[in-house]
Amino acid sequence: MGILSGDPKDEPMHYGEVFGAWTYLAMAKGCVASHQTLLNHAGDGDLRKLIVETLEQSKREITQIEELLIENGVGLPPTPPERPKVHIEDIPVGARFQDPEIATSISMDMAAGLIACSNMIAQSVREDVAGMFEEFHTEHSAMGARFLQLNKKKGWLIPPPLHYNKSE
Repeated sequence: MGILSGDPKDEPMHYGEVFGAWTYLAMAKGCVASHQTLLNHAGDGDLRKLIVETLEQSKREITQIEELLIENGVGLPPTPPERPKVHIEDIPVGARFQDPEIATSISMDMAAGLIACSNMIAQSVREDVAGMFEEFHTEHSAMGARFLQLNKKKGWLIPPPLHYNKSE
């Protein structure tokens, strides 16, 4: 039997796995706080539904990573306080985030999450840790695709200049 060939849950996490999971957890907690705030600013019904789904997804991920870190004796990063629910009419017009800005911001968070998940998958030795982040990667990819569809449908997507190959 080779090194680390038993039940993955009985294996220690290496420093990269600990740091990556801890950092991802801190990022996810920050995104929950940010997305709760952005939800208060969102006026479009479809965008609001997608933000709520994003929050639910993030909270599931947070629970899983916290359990993993606690089982391995790792302290948890601080959790920002829950953001209060506010009616959009109570936010002055000039101080509101606009729906296209919100959709773009959360799309960027999804892209950052994909990169973080990919890094964790690549550096993990424990199969259960890699599997957890593969699951998160799949969920982020699907949610990112839904934000892309929403951005296109609503006309919020501003593509970079298109390149046409002109042959002479």
